[in-house]
Amino acid sequence: KAAGGTRGAVLTRRGITLRVLLRDGLLEPARGVLSIYYLGKKFVGDLGADGTITWQETGQVFNSPSAWATHCKRLVNPAKKSGCGWASVRYRGQRLDQYKAAWLRQHQPNAPPAEEVALCHPQSLASEGEEEEMPEEEEEEAMREGRAPVPEPVATKKPEERSKKQQCKSPAELAGTEHGPPGKRPESKARVPVRYCTLGTRDAARSPQTLVEVTSFAAINKFQPFNVAISSNVLLLLDFHSHLTRSEVVGYLGGRWDTNTQLLTVLRAFPCRTRLGDAEAAGAVEEPYYHGNPGVESKIAPFWVMPPPEQRPNDYGIPMDVEVAYIQDGFLTNDVLQEMTLLVEFYKGAPDLVKFQELWSQDQTYLDKLKGSLASRTPKDQSFTHILEQIYGLLK
Repeated sequence: KAAGGTRGAVLTRRGITLRVLLRDGLLEPARGVLSIYYLGKKFVGDLGADGTITWQETGQVFNSPSAWATHCKRLVNPAKKSGCGWASVRYRGQRLDQYKAAWLRQHQPNAPPAEEVALCHPQSLASEGEEEEMPEEEEEEAMREGRAPVPEPVATKKPEERSKKQQCKSPAELAGTEHGPPGKRPESKARVPVRYCTLGTRDAARSPQTLVEVTSFAAINKFQPFNVAISSNVLLLLDFHSHLTRSEVVGYLGGRWDTNTQLLTVLRAFPCRTRLGDAEAAGAVEEPYYHGNPGVESKIAPFWVMPPPEQRPNDYGIPMDVEVAYIQDGFLTNDVLQEMTLLVEFYKGAPDLVKFQELWSQDQTYLDKLKGSLASRTPKDQSFTHILEQIYGLLK
C-alpha cells in the first residue's frame, strides 16, 4: 500500500517496506529475528512492530534494511558504498527480498516479473559474496567439478569483470593469446595455468611450478573471511620495482593484523635486491612486462591460498582472489624514496635492465609507462613530485 493510496494500488519493489510485510502478515515483530553475515561477521537485530530495526549490539535503531546493512558493512569494510539490505538481511534465516517477492506473487500476481538484479547496485548479489555459506561438502564438490553454483549476473559486467572472464579460457586459447615482452624470453614454451579442480590430491610427480588459476569466493558461494587494506606507498614501491627489470622480482610485505576486526593492513614493502641464479625457477611467476595488459597501470592481483579441509589434508590449497581496500598515504616517506634509489643503483648495468628510452607502445616510452602506472599510487601531498622526477632522471 503506497502512502496515501489504496490497498489495491500497484506497488513497485521499492515501494514494499517492512511495514507492508508486517501489516500483511508475512513478517512478525520479534527479538533477534534479523541477521546479517558479512566478511565473517554476524550482526543480529530486532524487528519492531513499526518496521524499524534495532541492532542488538548497540541499541541503534534503523528505519530500513538498507540503512542497517550499509552501517554494519562499513564497520567491517569502510570502502563499502551500499548495503544491498533486502538481499543481505535475513528474517529467520531467509533473505528479505524473498519475502518481498512472495508479497508480489500474493498481492500482484499480474504484475511484471521482478528484476533479478539488486536495485541498490548494478552487480549480482553473488558478485558481492553476500550469499550464505554452503555446506563444506557441497563447496568441496563444486570446486572439484569446476562449477560455480552462483548464477551469472544479469547486469552488464564492468570492463574489468569482462577481462577476468576472458582469463578463464581453455589452455589452448590461453596459449594462443599470450603475448610476451619484446626481446629474448628465458623459455619459449608456454606455461598455461590449470584449474584447481584438475589438480586432485598431492602428487610428487606434479611440477612444483604449475600455475593454478585463482578462484573467487563468490564462485564457491562463500565470503572472504578477512579484510585486507594496503597503503599507496607500498603499491608505489612494489610497482616501481617491477618496472625496472624484465626478470622476476621478489620482496616482502609487512604490516599489522587486528584480531578484533579481522583486518590485515599492509604498511611496508621490502624489495629484495638480489639476483635469482636459477633460470628455471625464474619463470615461476609472471614477468613484470606482461603485454597482455594494454593499459599503462600495472595489474596487482593479491591472492590467498585457502588451506584444504581437515578431512582432506592431502588436497592442495585453493588459491583465492582477495579483495583489497586501498589507503592513500598523506605523504611519501623517506624509507620509500631510499629504497627506490637503492633499486636503481642495484640494477644499473644489468643485462635485463629495462631501457626506459625505448618505445613501450606507438607513442609512449617505457618511462612514460612507469610514470603512468605510478600516478594512481601517489600520496595526497604533491610536494614530493620533484623528488620522483630526480629518480626518473636516474633511469634515463
